[in-house]
Amino acid sequence: MVGLTETEIKVLLFLISVFCFGLIAKQFFSEENIELKAEYDYSKSDSAFNSANSKVKISKETSISGEKNVASEQELLDFSTNNLLNNSSKKSALSEKSIDINTADIKQLILLPGIGEKTAEKIISLRKNRGRFYSINELLDIKGIGSKKLNKIKKYIFLSN
Repeated sequence: MVGLTETEIKVLLFLISVFCFGLIAKQFFSEENIELKAEYDYSKSDSAFNSANSKVKISKETSISGEKNVASEQELLDFSTNNLLNNSSKKSALSEKSIDINTADIKQLILLPGIGEKTAEKIISLRKNRGRFYSINELLDIKGIGSKKLNKIKKYIFLSN
């Protein structure tokens, strides 16, 4: 025999065994041995899915009565035409130098752009603590009013003596 070392014989036996295992696996898993299973036709389920999906899109946009569906009643109230008209009339009612910050109440202060109920309450609270405002820039001491917001509301406010 050819002179092979013990390590070479082990490598040769390993390669032969891997080759044989591959042949056996190929024969075992070949397509000839696998029973042909019926192919499933997905066209019916696809068409059912597509038709259901199109119905869902329609129902999300409008309900049976034709009115738009909304996530909540508040959303409906926020975007109702009456509310939009009221908001636009509030903004148009505000003219330059129309609000005296030394005498204005919460309702008047809320008309200012960027001023909500909480900020209006803070303005009144600071006014009560100080007695009155001597400068419009004193509003910068209120949390929630920065220089940008002050510049937006400056043209609508004034100080009485």
